[in-house]
Amino acid sequence: MEWAEIINNPLFENLPFKIELNRFGQILMSPASNSHGNMEYRVGKALEQGCPDGEIIIECAIQTTDGVKVADVAWASAAFIAEFGYATPYPKAPEICVEILSPSNTDEEMRIKIDLYLARGAQEVWLVDAQAKTRLFGHEGELSQSRWIEAIRL
Repeated sequence: MEWAEIINNPLFENLPFKIELNRFGQILMSPASNSHGNMEYRVGKALEQGCPDGEIIIECAIQTTDGVKVADVAWASAAFIAEFGYATPYPKAPEICVEILSPSNTDEEMRIKIDLYLARGAQEVWLVDAQAKTRLFGHEGELSQSRWIEAIRL
């Protein structure tokens, strides 16, 4: 299945969970929670306040080598938006991709997503847990601080 088929199919409207595709076009589903949605808002707000001109995208679809993955929150620079607009899915990852950790997420799943986003052009990938503890990753490994935002206040 292709991403355009999913987003244009009325059967997939208003689902109470996030979906992604793997490299075989199979649908992967993740249940949503209100605390997860609240953390998405808090991360988006922090990015909006701390980053230079750009846009916050909640549920950002990105084409990867392992299918379409959906970052919970992304920050895209004005230059990124000028180049790609709101194409869905993006052929390249925005500068910052954020995953809000859920109890069902495994370390392996997150390691793979970090690698996929970085391979697609993300400069940073953030993992945020339920207590707002944030780990940042770049091409050189785990980072002690973001290159884009001085202090992350969630």
